[in-house]
Amino acid sequence: MKTILTITGSDSSGISGVQADIRTIASLGAYAVSAITSITMQNTIGIQSFYDLPAATVRGQVEAVVNDVEPQVVKIGMIRRTDVLQVIVDLIVKYKPLFVVYDSILRSANGDLLLAPDVLAQIRQQLLPLCSFVVVRRSEARDILGEEVLPNVHFVDDAALHGQQNAFSSAVAAFVALGDDMSTAERKAREFVVRGMQPKAGPQGVGTKLFNRFLTLVDNHFRTNSDVAFYADCLNVTATYLAQVCHRVSGKSPKNIIDRQVTESIATELRQSDKPLQEIAADHGFSSQAHFSKFYKKQTGLSPSDYRRRTLQTT
Repeated sequence: MKTILTITGSDSSGISGVQADIRTIASLGAYAVSAITSITMQNTIGIQSFYDLPAATVRGQVEAVVNDVEPQVVKIGMIRRTDVLQVIVDLIVKYKPLFVVYDSILRSANGDLLLAPDVLAQIRQQLLPLCSFVVVRRSEARDILGEEVLPNVHFVDDAALHGQQNAFSSAVAAFVALGDDMSTAERKAREFVVRGMQPKAGPQGVGTKLFNRFLTLVDNHFRTNSDVAFYADCLNVTATYLAQVCHRVSGKSPKNIIDRQVTESIATELRQSDKPLQEIAADHGFSSQAHFSKFYKKQTGLSPSDYRRRTLQTT
């Protein structure tokens, strides 16, 4: 069985990264061996954080595989450190695989920048000249390539789903390893992506359902709990994931949503009741009237007493 070495990051959602590489390569009848460059804490909403492996660890993974099974096709994905890039470049020069695919990864599915400018510059100068096949999103072509015009660059549409670019580049590597020339491999890989990577592919997250549950909890508990951690615990998720969901669905943070609910409730009481400010503050969980006033002024630009006074003047 033909063997392909994939050097890239790990995607804990399984949609992209080394997990998807192995799945694609195996489905096409080749065998994948791997070296991981970075571990992502990731789900269907996006990347939460990274752990970039040391260059020596990446080198050790590659050499352990190359010395033993001698893969002649290498697929390279996420590289986030210049020292890791240097290791990969040195190993390609040393072992001289017959075919090298580089799947350029500049941004996450949410648009977050994944590479520092110095890493990107070194990729352009050192890695691209060693590659047989370079995959680039059209909108990122200038960032990846600079002013260079390379004959081995192949574009994917910006509208491609998370994981489709990965599937395309892995499929090219697999078809080449199985004996196709580059042109045929590219055609087959594009057909494979169209046939096998529909929008329903991959795990489905619970984002919208979770967001609605969060809103219900806020409605029930905003008077006594303004701490995001409380709501995350009630939903049995991390505060980071809750923040990702809220931002994806509403464009706001959980804290923004909680504070807005508190502010609107205070405004209603200031307009519709003659309760003393101290009582309204206590009803909304504030430890002191000073804290209450400071919060309300930060949210609205007016102190509670000024807001009440203006409301009375307009009625």
